[in-house]
Amino acid sequence: MPGSVLFACTHNALRSAMAEGILKFLWGRKIYVQSCGVRPQELDAFAVAVMDEIGIEIGKHRPRTFDDLEDDFFDVVISLSPEAQHRAVELTRTMDVEIEFWHMPDPSIIEASREVKMEAYRALRDELIGRIRKRFPIEPAPAH
Repeated sequence: MPGSVLFACTHNALRSAMAEGILKFLWGRKIYVQSCGVRPQELDAFAVAVMDEIGIEIGKHRPRTFDDLEDDFFDVVISLSPEAQHRAVELTRTMDVEIEFWHMPDPSIIEASREVKMEAYRALRDELIGRIRKRFPIEPAPAH
């Protein structure tokens, strides 16, 4: 099991923030988890809402960029958008780090009714949960 994981996407307002929240929820303090984006953007309210539905609170998350990271060494960096993947490769060029690319859809670009948008966000959330559970298959820490 890695000691530290960084999730990265374009804005750190939805995909990577959700992934960070999920991994922290599943593994507690056993893994140091952070997330960042190439360019920050305000936290996405739909992301907060679909995470609240499953009892994971991300509303206090403060979007950050790669440059805002306090620690730039991670055992695993998982990029969730092509732009973040390019930046992650730059960041880790001289480091011994495992880089993974999970191309995840961006539901914020969907122009539809609120319910259709919520379904797209739920689909992303559920896909992230599945990928994270598969990638980090050790028994989760007990819920607090």
